Amino acid sequence: QVQLVESGGGLVQAGGSLRLSCAASGSIVSSNVMGWYRQAPGKPREPVARITPGASTNYADSVKGRFTISRDHAKNTVYLQMNSLKVDDTAVYYCNAEVKDSLLRTYNYWGQGTQVTVSS
Repeated sequence: QVQLVESGGGLVQAGGSLRLSCAASGSIVSSNVMGWYRQAPGKPREPVARITPGASTNYADSVKGRFTISRDHAKNTVYLQMNSLKVDDTAVYYCNAEVKDSLLRTYNYWGQGTQVTVSS
C-alpha cells in the first residue's frame, strides 16, 4: 500500500513562495508518474504539475513559469516549488502517484492534502 504525506502548506502573501513536499512510502517516486493537483472551494480538483519516470515535466498553463516540480529519489520525496504566488493559487494541494503493477495496471494514490492560502 502506497502512502503519500504532504507538508509545507501555509499562509503566504501574494508574490511570496512556498515549497510543498510529498513523502512517499517505498521507492516509487522515480519509477512512476508523480503529480500535484489542487482543489479550490467549490471547484473540481485540477492537475497542477507532473513528472514522469524519464523526468519529463508538465504544468498547467496557470502555473507555468512560477511552479517547479522535482523529486529526490534518495528521500522518496516529490516537491513543488511555488513562486510568485497569486490569490488564485489558494487551494488544497494533493500529491498523486500513478503506480503501475507488474501487469501494467495503473493505480492512483493520493495524499491527505495540504492547504495553501495566498492573501492579497
